[in-house]
Amino acid sequence: MTEHKHTHDGHSHTHTHSHGEGEHVHVHVHGEHTHTHSPEHKKAVLNRMSRIIGHMESVKKMIENDRDCTDVLIQLSAVNSALQGVSRAVLKEHMSTCIVEAVQQDDMEALEELKSAIDTFMK
Repeated sequence: MTEHKHTHDGHSHTHTHSHGEGEHVHVHVHGEHTHTHSPEHKKAVLNRMSRIIGHMESVKKMIENDRDCTDVLIQLSAVNSALQGVSRAVLKEHMSTCIVEAVQQDDMEALEELKSAIDTFMK
């Protein structure tokens, strides 16, 4: 098992990676609450992000090559949809794991952070 500790934006975070029988657990400690994510979810999100990044690179090249603005806008719309999809996946995972744990632990701070994140996400 490896453990990494650092401070970011005034919050202390601990990332713990357990290795055994093919299972890896990714835990975030934020103040009093923890967040555990499956390696499958993390891999799926990272794969989706890689595809979005690749798509953005393609759109950048389209602009560099003076491609038709309509084509660029269509591709930007596709990128936007893909980004919204991965955002929904992260939010759903957060609600089904982290927030469930927060409710079980009566962690009001985590619930307030979720409300703030939703407000930001919905802008």
